[in-house]
Amino acid sequence: MPVHHSVWRVGQPPTRLVEAKLSEQSLEDMIVAAPEILSDEWMIIGRQEHTGFGGRIDLLAVAPDGSLILIELKRGRTPREVVAQAIDYAAWLENLDSDEITRIYSRYSVGKDLSAEFRARFNVTLDEETLNEHHQIVVVAESLDASSERIVSYLNKRDIPINVLCFQVFSHESDQLLSRAWLIDPAETQLSASTSGRAAKEPWNGEYYVSFGHGSSRSWDEAVRYGFVSAGGGSWYSNTLNLLSVGDRIWVKAPGHGFVGVGRVKGPREDAATFKIEVDGRERSAMDVLQADYHRAFIEDADRTEYFIPVKWLETVSLENAISEIGLFGNQNTVCAPKTPKWRHTIERLRQAFPSFDAAEQTD
Repeated sequence: MPVHHSVWRVGQPPTRLVEAKLSEQSLEDMIVAAPEILSDEWMIIGRQEHTGFGGRIDLLAVAPDGSLILIELKRGRTPREVVAQAIDYAAWLENLDSDEITRIYSRYSVGKDLSAEFRARFNVTLDEETLNEHHQIVVVAESLDASSERIVSYLNKRDIPINVLCFQVFSHESDQLLSRAWLIDPAETQLSASTSGRAAKEPWNGEYYVSFGHGSSRSWDEAVRYGFVSAGGGSWYSNTLNLLSVGDRIWVKAPGHGFVGVGRVKGPREDAATFKIEVDGRERSAMDVLQADYHRAFIEDADRTEYFIPVKWLETVSLENAISEIGLFGNQNTVCAPKTPKWRHTIERLRQAFPSFDAAEQTD
């Protein structure tokens, strides 16, 4: 269904706000100044770059896992035209190597170093080998017709990660208000991007990979003791938790350590303010019990608060005994459903490393 918003001012009686216009150049300037209009975890690294195909991309961004995001504004074209143009530009994007991406950022930032700025922004080291291993396409438009919606949905079902952000502007007294709505849940597009790319693919084996960032923000010991996995600090990290359903089997890796556990999902994602854990036979607020930080400062911020998934652990090991070997799968997305031979190999190896999890399944 084509996306359209109406906004009302609360009152007696409520007042409908008048829709206004905003030039796409102004919108592009706003996105550059505040990339969180699109995502609070994207870093803009390029603008108006020539593709060599007779056109220029509008914006280029990078996510914490090194995947790239091609952002195209409608700019007076029909929705179908801008979708087609974005796919054409993606063919150029797919072949960019790390040196070319570094030069693009240097032009955009007037000489700044991409690796240094990436680390400052995301607090992780940029891996040049996995930079642009995956990408996604985002079309920004004021509206989307039914035909374009069908095209985008069709491409997504075939693992081509493309999404549409529809925006509308409303007048309120002397101000203008910007409203946005995604055609597809951004977490789904993020997951699709993480499982696509140039690497060899095969059917997904039904096993989920989960990254649990043990450190100052969260504790693996507490996750084991109270039965959960969690993520927070930004919607890019926590949104993919929504991809898990009750009964899903997850294999958990603690970055910097290795694989530390396998379990079954017991319930849906919950935010830090409402998540409860069982202590001495009774439920208590997790934030009253847990000792690690879990982004407590953002507990009232829906985008940055910590989110939890309850888990029944089948087998776990300590961080000191984590399974870490060359050739095992890794990814900075909190949750993904890998479709690579490396994931199949990883599961085969983990089944050997966690010999008791099958027995735990049988006694459940």
